Amino acid sequence: MDTLQLSMVVVVFVLAGGVKGVTGMGLPTVAMSLLGLWMPPVQAAALLVIPSLATNVAQCCGPHLRSLASRLWPGWLAIAIVTVGAPGLGGAVHMPSAKAWLGGILIAYGIWGLWRPYLPDLSCSSKWLSVLAGTATGVVTALTAVFVLPWVPYLQTLRLNKDEMVQALGLSFTVATLSLAVRVQMSVPFESGLAYLAIAVGGALIGAFGGLKLGKVLRCRLAGPAFQKALFVTFVVLGVANLIQAQ
Repeated sequence: MDTLQLSMVVVVFVLAGGVKGVTGMGLPTVAMSLLGLWMPPVQAAALLVIPSLATNVAQCCGPHLRSLASRLWPGWLAIAIVTVGAPGLGGAVHMPSAKAWLGGILIAYGIWGLWRPYLPDLSCSSKWLSVLAGTATGVVTALTAVFVLPWVPYLQTLRLNKDEMVQALGLSFTVATLSLAVRVQMSVPFESGLAYLAIAVGGALIGAFGGLKLGKVLRCRLAGPAFQKALFVTFVVLGVANLIQAQ
């Protein structure tokens, strides 16, 4: 990784951290959608793990840990098992196919965010329904390193209050990130290029926290709905770009 590539990685994570600072989520999705334009998804996922984990830790704290864990642990377990075990990054799925999956997921997430369909109230449903959502999310994570679909829509059907939702996202993304870390290490050991990876991850981490701080400053100055609409449109565009590269 040369100086230009390292600079591009830092810029990507500043942007991704900025989005997370404004919206409370989105760092992995933004980072993967941009990094995927010029590097293999498994390499992008390797850079993603530590910044994503570090920026999610604060969201794990809160008074709802026991109730959320009691309800969501089957889904978290499914995410972990499937993410580690399913075919995907660095395994049976080759780079063009991985980019195609990434592009498809980005387009689907962008369209879902723009459409914002009404979601049924599943707050009284069995907690084992989370196993289905967790399994599907694990498959998507294994293929693309993006873990928003369908887990985030599922959480929205539970009608959690704002504080519960923030903590649930932090805990869920932490589980998914740790599972992805195991997956990446199993798929592509990095012993030979560990020094380069460490430098790149360090740059990504600095960029992510810098962007996160900037995003929090800008949060009150940006029109929330307009910003989110522009972000989802960007995901669609980046998804199309990844699909074109996969041809």
